[in-house]
Amino acid sequence: MTDSASPPNSGVLVLCHIPDPITPGRAITHRHFRPGDQVFVLKGIARGRLWGSLMCVVAPSWHTPTDEDGWRLRDPNGGEQTYVTAHPRYLAHARGRCPDCLIYLRAMEEQVLPAAPRDADLVDCGWYTTTALGQLVHAADTRKSL
Repeated sequence: MTDSASPPNSGVLVLCHIPDPITPGRAITHRHFRPGDQVFVLKGIARGRLWGSLMCVVAPSWHTPTDEDGWRLRDPNGGEQTYVTAHPRYLAHARGRCPDCLIYLRAMEEQVLPAAPRDADLVDCGWYTTTALGQLVHAADTRKSL
């Protein structure tokens, strides 16, 4: 897992929608995470490995797009959007050996890595958008709310 808030500077960023069949059905509860946890939000593939934004869980927050409990996250690198709210199923623990999160990451690797363009160093899979209200939304949840 490559932990970078922005893609590694290894080459040209390729935008390539690779389906994510795992995250939309992931059964992870709000209680799985706590304030202070370091988490990843997966974004794509860098040099044959998953990459994403490393963020810190700050506080409980309502996730409007799913109408469920979510978490307010802080991006330690700041940028355009320092704080976002995300659904727990979008997150994976970055530290420690959380079995649920390791299973999720391994399943994502098995499903996503083989579908990546072989000639690209850096792939943004386009799984997430951020609403005007700072809500991180998975593409599958965007379609449900339409």
